[in-house]
Amino acid sequence: MIDPYESALDAIPGTHPYPRTSRYHDAEIGVHQQPDGTEVRYTKRRLLPPLSAAVDETAPHTVSSGERPDQLGQRYFGDPGQWWQIADANPVLDPRELTDEPGQQIDIPLPGGFHG
Repeated sequence: MIDPYESALDAIPGTHPYPRTSRYHDAEIGVHQQPDGTEVRYTKRRLLPPLSAAVDETAPHTVSSGERPDQLGQRYFGDPGQWWQIADANPVLDPRELTDEPGQQIDIPLPGGFHG
């Protein structure tokens, strides 16, 4: 759960380029200088910890027919937009791979656990 005070800070322009619920919140911001001197800010690559290190910080979930990543985000984190936390804890390139096969077991990050 996000502290209301932190949410208020997120609403102030310039305090954070991404809200605290975004997977990019803690990503480093870089500055590229174009030949004409114009500076362009960009989000640097977001690196995840090795998956083997995250084993004790996840719980298993068996995918049911028709489930979607956003539904799992709502179920486990109370926010459908948090599906990316589940994607980060599993070796998938496309989040749809998480729920493509009913019966497949995926990892769900525990509270305070795996964060990318």
